[in-house]
Amino acid sequence: MELNKIPSFTVDHIKLEPGIYISRIDEVGGDYVTTFDIRLKKPNAEPVINIAELHTIEHLGATFLRNDEEWKDKVVYFGPMGCRTGCYLLLKGRLEPKDILDLIKRLWKFISTFEGEIPGAAAKDCGNYLDQNLPMARYEAKKYLEKMEKFTESNLAYPE
Repeated sequence: MELNKIPSFTVDHIKLEPGIYISRIDEVGGDYVTTFDIRLKKPNAEPVINIAELHTIEHLGATFLRNDEEWKDKVVYFGPMGCRTGCYLLLKGRLEPKDILDLIKRLWKFISTFEGEIPGAAAKDCGNYLDQNLPMARYEAKKYLEKMEKFTESNLAYPE
């Protein structure tokens, strides 16, 4: 069987910079779901995020997003990319990166300053609860916030 290349593999990852991109927009049951590529690292140029801190980012990010008063009812999914250079955020609606800039800044500020017990980091709540790294998750979130300060339009649209 010959497999067609899926759209996310057609993005030029050599040109791709950290940013917030629309990966895809799908129509589901008469509504839209926008998949955002929250790219934390320049692919194939920066070290990827280690699994433990990415796991912590997932726990904190999903908890924050599903508790955000404005967005909680639109959150479909938040989780890491397999390549460990970012996360996917799926939201109900036909959205643009500029629509979620404030949400994404608040998300990473929350992670960068979080202290205390990581939500869901218990044996009864998570299948690999010990694999967490809060200090490095905070570090990665702070680095991304610093990158966001320098974002231009090119960090909000996939490179040609």
